Amino acid sequence: MALSMTDSGPDGRIEPQFIDLGTTGRGASPLVWITPMPGGGRDVATMAGLGVGLALVLVAILLGGTLPPYADLPAFIMVIGGTAAVTLVSSTLDDATRLPEIIRTTLLHKVPRPSDAAMRLVALADLARLQGFLALEGQLANLGDDRFLIKAMALVVDNTTPDVIGRELKIELQAIQARHQRAAAMLRRAGEVAPAMGLVGTLVGLVRMLSSLDNPSSIGPAMAVAILATLYGAVLANMVLLPLAHKLERNSHSEALLHHLTILAAVSIAGLENPRRTEVVLNSVLPPADRITYFD
Repeated sequence: MALSMTDSGPDGRIEPQFIDLGTTGRGASPLVWITPMPGGGRDVATMAGLGVGLALVLVAILLGGTLPPYADLPAFIMVIGGTAAVTLVSSTLDDATRLPEIIRTTLLHKVPRPSDAAMRLVALADLARLQGFLALEGQLANLGDDRFLIKAMALVVDNTTPDVIGRELKIELQAIQARHQRAAAMLRRAGEVAPAMGLVGTLVGLVRMLSSLDNPSSIGPAMAVAILATLYGAVLANMVLLPLAHKLERNSHSEALLHHLTILAAVSIAGLENPRRTEVVLNSVLPPADRITYFD
């Protein structure tokens, strides 16, 4: 049950009336939708793509011979170490130390569906309309998967004005996007450097090969080792670093959409707009395939 305000009574005063949340045309209590999002976990597409791509390269190598001729530690160290060093020159130490965690998040993080996020936001607006802003405070624990949403609802609970909420959340969203852009730029820079470092390794190998021309039997193996550096650089760039950079940018755009929905909903709730209006506003931003129908 929830407290709602109805039309004026005979004496002209607003009379409160309790409403059954399950029979208001919503189909269910808004609490049904205020739960942790069904996101997270491993991103199957990213993991499967990397695994299949590297497996195909390995199978192609084994079909043409054995694996040991394709293993060369100096070439591997030159490509990996050189790529890391040049990428560090192009960025800061703080960004570089965060890169492993960024890569882990890109591999494992699964962005929730916008429609699920929108349903939860409208449910929060519905709850605030029925029980007041303080009712949102009791639901913050159920929003633990989204720190941005927790901050937005905390601002609403604190009775912050809609203009201030919108301004503060937009500033934070810009900061989040800037961090994502720096991380993606680092991965993209590493993807650009890796083939060049492979070429450097090849040149080093060619020098070693040319220095032993007096021994014709060593020319073939030395040439093969020199080319391996180019192979390592091409595989690292085109099958790992550049795809991860693109995936991070895609995840950033998806999360930005979710945060934008949160901003619109928080401003709407703080402005005491009808939850049906909140639903209309969110649907105007969502792609057609993700638009929701919360109210009957």
